[in-house]
Amino acid sequence: MAPTRRDFLKIAGFSAISLALPPLPSLAAAKAGMPSASDLFARSPGPLQPLKAKRWAMAVDAGKCPPGCRDCIAACHRVHNVPAFGNPKDDVHWIGAERVEDVFPAETHPRLPESIRALSIPVLCNHCENPPCVRVCPTQATFKRADGIVMMDYHRCIGCRFCMAACPYGSRSMNYRDPRPFIPKLNPDFPTRTKGVVEKCNFCEERLARGVLPACVVACREKALTFGDLEDPGSDVRRVLERGFSIRRRPELGTGPQIYYRL
Repeated sequence: MAPTRRDFLKIAGFSAISLALPPLPSLAAAKAGMPSASDLFARSPGPLQPLKAKRWAMAVDAGKCPPGCRDCIAACHRVHNVPAFGNPKDDVHWIGAERVEDVFPAETHPRLPESIRALSIPVLCNHCENPPCVRVCPTQATFKRADGIVMMDYHRCIGCRFCMAACPYGSRSMNYRDPRPFIPKLNPDFPTRTKGVVEKCNFCEERLARGVLPACVVACREKALTFGDLEDPGSDVRRVLERGFSIRRRPELGTGPQIYYRL
């Protein structure tokens, strides 16, 4: 059916409004005026100016994480419509918090100070250089982008859980129940999932496409999380890593995890 005169006027009106709106900020501007946790859902109108990198990575300064703080977890789960089932059996998580001695069992010992051993640090998908989850997925529902982000295509996922078995970090969750009735506050800008679908952290690729930093980074009041291009010597993440010694989770497996921890 050909568009009516009314349809044509609507399209012309929306086009004129979009041309008048300011563009999204650059990466430098995003870092200079980083929004607070309350601005997680703030929308930046205008033409898209995505943040780009050759290799995205994250550095976690565990010493800056206050005891009991869950700001990064709450922000991530709210933005990505992660369900709250209320029981460990059905738990779905994109970011979790675990003790250092559980995250790095090979690096802990009886003489390690309790202040370090008991630290609770954020754990998430490591967006590995050589992700085993990608190799085992029979439908290519999980795949690695050129910038290193390991993605999930929810429409292609058949719920076989091969990726969950292959991931040595426990970074993936399975929706054994319909998650949609258990979303506390729906974010209409991110898709909901269905029963039988696996999900995980995606490094906030949908926010990067809008020129906005990951929700967990924005929400962290202590600036314990740093995100950036690992291949850029001048990036924030490179500067943090060059300040001192950092470790990764189970690098001996050859997965090449891209989450770096400073203890």
